[in-house]
Amino acid sequence: MIIPNRLHLLLLAAVISQSAVAANDIAVLPKSFSLSGREGRQQLMVVHVSNVENVPAAIIDDNVRWTSSDPAVVTIDDSVAIATGNGTTTITARVGNAVSTTEVTVNGVDEPHQWSFRNDVQSVLSRLGCNTGACHGALAGKGGFRLSLRGYDSQSDFLSITREAKGRRVELSDPGRSLLVAKPSGALPHKGGLRLDTESRDYRVLSTWIAAGARGPSDDDVRLERITVTPAASMLRPGDRTRVLVNAHYNDGRVVDVTHWAVFSATDEAIVMVDEDGIVDVVGSGEGAVLVWFGSKVALARMTVPYPHEIASEVYVAAPRRNFIDELTLAQLKTLNLRPSPRCDDETFLRRATLDTIGRLPSLNERQIYLADSAIDRRDRLIERLLSSDDYVDYWTYRWCDILLVNGTRLRPVAVKTYYQWIRNQVQQNKPWDQIVREILTASGLSNENGATNFYALHQTPEEMTENACQAFLGLSIGCAKCHNHPLEKWSNDQYYGMANLFARVRAKGWGGDSRNGDGIRTLYVATSGDLIQPNRGKPQPPAPLDAPPLDFDDPSDRRAVLADWLTDPSNPYFARSITNRVWANFFGRGLVEQVDDLRLSNPASNEPLLAATAQHVVDAEFDLKKLMRVILQSESYQRSSVPLAENELEQKYLSRYYPRRLMAEVMLDAIDQTLETSSKFDQVAFPGADKQKTDFYPAGTKAIELYDSAVASYFLDTFGRNPREITCECERSSEQSMVQVLHLSNGETLNPKLQQANNRIAKLIAEGKTPSEMIETLFLAALSRPPSLEESERLLKVVGEYGDDLSTAMQDVAWSMLTSTEFTFNH
Repeated sequence: MIIPNRLHLLLLAAVISQSAVAANDIAVLPKSFSLSGREGRQQLMVVHVSNVENVPAAIIDDNVRWTSSDPAVVTIDDSVAIATGNGTTTITARVGNAVSTTEVTVNGVDEPHQWSFRNDVQSVLSRLGCNTGACHGALAGKGGFRLSLRGYDSQSDFLSITREAKGRRVELSDPGRSLLVAKPSGALPHKGGLRLDTESRDYRVLSTWIAAGARGPSDDDVRLERITVTPAASMLRPGDRTRVLVNAHYNDGRVVDVTHWAVFSATDEAIVMVDEDGIVDVVGSGEGAVLVWFGSKVALARMTVPYPHEIASEVYVAAPRRNFIDELTLAQLKTLNLRPSPRCDDETFLRRATLDTIGRLPSLNERQIYLADSAIDRRDRLIERLLSSDDYVDYWTYRWCDILLVNGTRLRPVAVKTYYQWIRNQVQQNKPWDQIVREILTASGLSNENGATNFYALHQTPEEMTENACQAFLGLSIGCAKCHNHPLEKWSNDQYYGMANLFARVRAKGWGGDSRNGDGIRTLYVATSGDLIQPNRGKPQPPAPLDAPPLDFDDPSDRRAVLADWLTDPSNPYFARSITNRVWANFFGRGLVEQVDDLRLSNPASNEPLLAATAQHVVDAEFDLKKLMRVILQSESYQRSSVPLAENELEQKYLSRYYPRRLMAEVMLDAIDQTLETSSKFDQVAFPGADKQKTDFYPAGTKAIELYDSAVASYFLDTFGRNPREITCECERSSEQSMVQVLHLSNGETLNPKLQQANNRIAKLIAEGKTPSEMIETLFLAALSRPPSLEESERLLKVVGEYGDDLSTAMQDVAWSMLTSTEFTFNH
């Protein structure tokens, strides 16, 4: 399913060349509009228009001649339409011989105008930066003057301005002497510097509001419902300049131009940059966006900037397609002028898919079975074997343990084991993701019988439960809203505490998360009464899921059931997208939204139609994640070569090729053991109330991917960035390369002892009388899933010959060079 308002991006079928944007292809934006009241005004812009779907392109700054057909209705002042009388008129823009018009209707000019504290004064303060975290919006304020961050609390701000400082911040009889305007305008010393021009409209708003009696916010104020941006989507080129216009939509039907008061930021400054007035400069190629904030509402203006390549349309027509993923990927590649890489070879796919799906290398026997299959369907048959294997269960249990924070430093051993086994059982049954999440959210009972209850042992306050549930299952970080409205997202302080109040009646008996006493058994239950006090209001907030109706305070039933219904509902705009993005990142090395658990509006997807369609696929599959994995693995987009082409080497996120990435720490350690036929010892685990001690959790031969938790001591895993599972964030796992890793592989206590082990693969091959050439081929097949090339074989045999009769050391060094190579340590 493709989101309708993004569909036009898929229809952009050509790059806008210099010759394609002719001087007469212009348009005035907005195409039509209305002005309300004597203060009504609208910023206008003239843009080139592409010849594809009429998509706006670069702005025309110079030589625009504006005229109004009826100046008694509207006049034009430097591209701003200003209401002068009621009626309808036409505004015309001329650039050379090119002409474009827009229609405007004006009403309410005869009615008296009064500036609103909530909608106008606070907008000015936000524009001037007065209520930001760096100024008076800081927790402690600045210079004895404190405002709510970004103006989220109108009543509190009004009292601070009009009642504190002995009332000197507003002088009703002489507005110019008011500290509110005298300091930022430079009439009085101001540590924030000159912020307000006395000739500006902002100065007039503040001074007129004071002169009219400094009326405060009231329940009768019109309320902001949403904001929109113009143009919502643009087709641009590097070096172009454009701008973003912003309109606020109020519940009384008015639409007001608030471009001057909006706050702008670029989501990717490698593609576009934006200044405080919404002027956008294009600096690179790709899919960029500008985030717009006004009045706690946010919107995105998306910008497509094709790469400067010349690629025939036939390339995309001829490109192989397996499913909807390929259709949507190729549509974007065509729009961006990126050539798709060809298919990877069969041996590369074998290694890649096995590592991504089950977290280990393919065995020599599995390689033989794979290559013995028909070339037509061997990849599909491999995919089915991988998805039905026991190793699939081990690998995906481990991945979900990362999200659910199975950690022996925070849970007692019995809880760790029960929690892990519960998760593994869900994966083994292939239980749909929505059912897994529902069982976690509504869990109750003994922690040693129902492993899901340990989610609440890790998160023991309603606030922690809320933040971690949102992060793990929705990909939303709402922690900022705990103290104030989120500064750049839609979530309010009221919404945060309404959500948290859903967990206010969760109770536990027995062992707590950090207790050092007891048998480690904890009983989780739900009380029939109790609410969480919202600190800013001194009373409970009605319990409600985000963006959902509130529950009755007196309802004694388990509020978490309502939360689970809302959260796992197929229509929830975050739930399916969140798990889709996590699974996608496992196979492609990055999410369609990156970071993978950061699904805020201000962090748009690299391909929004693709994310929407893939999430809908998950919903249609009733949250069976194997079906998602299958469609990803079968796609030509996943099966592309990782070798870059001249026409796609500069891009890193649009799926023109497969992106090589380092193996995660646990997979790399297991891959070393698998190649050498060795094992690692994991016999120590730390937990509250005891020193590190041996346990029976991990018998000999346990793989790193089978570890129950992250508390097992392992210098290798720590060095290569395993997830410590301290907080619910994928950012805890590191794929960064470091000199410490290089040194550890070179002379550390992991690889070298395994190479020298008496019964490893090398020793066995020597004992079997294998020739150096046969041993080299076996090691290549085991580690890289391919035979060596003739050149590689000859070079390595020459090295082996330099060791004389010391074949063991020679082959150890050959294996060492292979296991420390980029080809081994990366999936490609």
